[in-house]
Amino acid sequence: MEETTPPNLRRPCEGGDPVPWCTRRWVPAFAGTTIRGGAVLRLLVAIFVLAIATAAYLWFDYRKFADTPLTIDRPDATIDIARGANYRTIVDQLRTAGVTQASPWYWRALGRELAVEGKLHAGEYALTQGLTPRQLLAKMAAGEVLQHHFTIVDGWTFRQLRVALAADPGLAPTIQGMSDEDLAKKLGIDDGHPEGWFLPETYSWIKGDADLDVLKNAHAAMQKTLDKLWAERAPDVQLESPYQALILASIVEKETGRPEERPLIAGVFVRRLKFNMRLQTDPTVIYGMGDTYAGNIRRTDLETDTPYNTYTRDGLPPTPIALPGLPALEATLHPAPGDALYFVARGDGSHEFSATLDEHNRAVQKYQLHRK
Repeated sequence: MEETTPPNLRRPCEGGDPVPWCTRRWVPAFAGTTIRGGAVLRLLVAIFVLAIATAAYLWFDYRKFADTPLTIDRPDATIDIARGANYRTIVDQLRTAGVTQASPWYWRALGRELAVEGKLHAGEYALTQGLTPRQLLAKMAAGEVLQHHFTIVDGWTFRQLRVALAADPGLAPTIQGMSDEDLAKKLGIDDGHPEGWFLPETYSWIKGDADLDVLKNAHAAMQKTLDKLWAERAPDVQLESPYQALILASIVEKETGRPEERPLIAGVFVRRLKFNMRLQTDPTVIYGMGDTYAGNIRRTDLETDTPYNTYTRDGLPPTPIALPGLPALEATLHPAPGDALYFVARGDGSHEFSATLDEHNRAVQKYQLHRK
């Protein structure tokens, strides 16, 4: 039986068709499909591997960015974030300041990872060397703004305190031009005299705070401290009020810089008040002299009556004469026991204490008159 090829599968040979069908091997038209499909598959695999590699690179580069210290040139570098600034503005500010050149997309990713976008606080932040982007955003989210410090020195007068506040360039000046009396009223000081009412201590403040803020904190600290110490005072302290304690503590503060002598001097003054003896203390006279004091106190100064001259007037002066520190306050309300009623400076910062006037006169002869 003769084999035949269906007409639809016949294919002419090259150069003509002298025979019913070509005897060469025939390849169907769709045979190359498998080869092209393999190439596509290899291309897809290559794209997938490249995507994985790119993602891995970006991930590790992002992690490196998040935990690599920012570019901070100066140890005192800061950045001030304005109130109302959004996340993008803050990142732009960091880039403008030159502390980072990283892509804003990295910063956005870090913000989302830490969930801090929209939660950053305004304020001044310290850009300490070694600080990473992750640490910086955490500080801003926690509101850990830069803390500045202002120290009130034990024994300063209120005038010296005002001068020091005015000299601080970071504090907003709001009390210049105000009188002491007006300022006292603004702070709620009843007698209108601010002297003594601010506790010597170091106070923290942040950018935008004013000199009045420091005074409010120092005044509140003194009130709290004085109330506590008054409630815990020794039973033999015969002062009538916390304010009298504040006045006497300011005198103790100015009489000696030696911690071990403060309770001794406080004891002398407490006993003199008890026996209705005048305090006869030079620092009160100097305070009453004001600007006329030129560095030396003369006999005529001791004899010139002022409200603060404890040689001519009985009892305590009308107000404190300085800002007493905590040690002076504690010594005043817990004076050392004894019988001393007098003391005189030895010339080395310490004092000689005496129980009688004769002993005191001999001490004056020894330490004062002979020295001259």
